[in-house]
Amino acid sequence: MEVFAAAEAAAQLILQRTQLRPRIGLVLGSGLGGFADSLTDATRIPYSEIPQFPRSTAIGHAGQLVMGKAGAVPVAAMQGRVHLYEGYSPQQVAFPMRVFRRMGIRALILTNAAGGINRNYRQGALVLIRDHINLQGTNPLVGPNDDRFGIRFPDMTRAYCQGYREIACQEAGKLGMDLHQGVYAAMLGPSYESPAEINFLRIIGADLVGMSTVTEVITARHMEINLLAISCVTNMAAGILDRPLSHREVMETGERVKSSFEALLRAVLPPIERDLSP
Repeated sequence: MEVFAAAEAAAQLILQRTQLRPRIGLVLGSGLGGFADSLTDATRIPYSEIPQFPRSTAIGHAGQLVMGKAGAVPVAAMQGRVHLYEGYSPQQVAFPMRVFRRMGIRALILTNAAGGINRNYRQGALVLIRDHINLQGTNPLVGPNDDRFGIRFPDMTRAYCQGYREIACQEAGKLGMDLHQGVYAAMLGPSYESPAEINFLRIIGADLVGMSTVTEVITARHMEINLLAISCVTNMAAGILDRPLSHREVMETGERVKSSFEALLRAVLPPIERDLSP
């Protein structure tokens, strides 16, 4: 089945399961999926029940789509994502974003766990992504272009919506939270980067490093979905602290910052929803 038809079929199945018609989609990364558990009027659909939808295999990714309300704002939340390192193609990783668009999603909030390269960051810091460096060696738009999704050569100059970042900064200020902004480098994984690679990334301008997000960003912008991306610095990158890296540390830090992270998400959703109004 072609991608457009497959995305339409998946979207229709999801919409048949709920009365909600959200315009904001969320992708919740490693250790950050707890926000979906707090949604009200929720319908939970395992990825395995959605046609063509890739299944999460990574630790800390529940692997279900949660349709519910954060306060008064209806959202479609991916409780866990898939990654290239799991063996999926870029087009498979991109597929949930295609489904979101066919569901009527017009704004996207992406979250991830990232390694901190910028020495001004501390473990547990929240960072708005303002730009990215794609070092994953591939792109979800490789291959024939479907004009029903978007143009052949989409612009990435303003991939991360400045207006949404301004909203996030304003709401963080009201909450008394420190919020950084930085450049995210996407690597293939699943091995963590070497200290030499981290030094290289710092030289070319990266503040953060991770193994996700950029494929979703490129796909979303191909379809002209505006987006906000937030990284949680769950560990400092290799060579910055004199200790080995572990996924357990990622999960523990995600749990520690859960309350402040969820507070920020709840704060930014209403103004972004208002921004979508005609």
